[in-house]
Amino acid sequence: MTDILARIDGEPLDTSAVERAVSGPANGAVVIFNGVVRDHDGGQAVSALEYQAHPDAERFLEQCCAEVSAESGLPVAAVHRVGSLTVGDLALVAAVASPHRAEAFATCAVLVERIKKEVPIWKRQHFASGASEWVGL
Repeated sequence: MTDILARIDGEPLDTSAVERAVSGPANGAVVIFNGVVRDHDGGQAVSALEYQAHPDAERFLEQCCAEVSAESGLPVAAVHRVGSLTVGDLALVAAVASPHRAEAFATCAVLVERIKKEVPIWKRQHFASGASEWVGL
C-alpha cells in the first residue's frame, strides 16, 4: 500500500490534492466528502467556528485512515482544518477511490464517521447572538 494522506492543517483545504492522493487507473469511482461550515446549528445562527486539535490528533487521523484502508482494501485520504473558519469554509475533506461506486460511497461514510468519533478535534461554535459553545470536548 502507498502512503496515506492524513493531515491536520491550519491553511485552507485543497480538495484536488485529497482527490489526487486516492486516484489511480484501477479506480472508476472517487468519492469526496467536503465538510463545510454551515450557517446554523441547533436552531441558532452560526457566524464562525474555531477548531482546535489535540497535539496527537494527526497521529489519530493517520491511524483512522490506515485502518479504514486496511479493512476496505481501498485508498483513502483525509485532511482536517484547524483554526478560525467562517461559513462556507472547508473543515474536512475526505476521499476514497474504488473500482466501483458502491464501495467508495460506503467506505467514505465509514471514514468520515470514524474521524468524527476517534480524532481528538474540538470545535467552538460562535453564534450570531454573541454566545459560543464547545462541541466534542
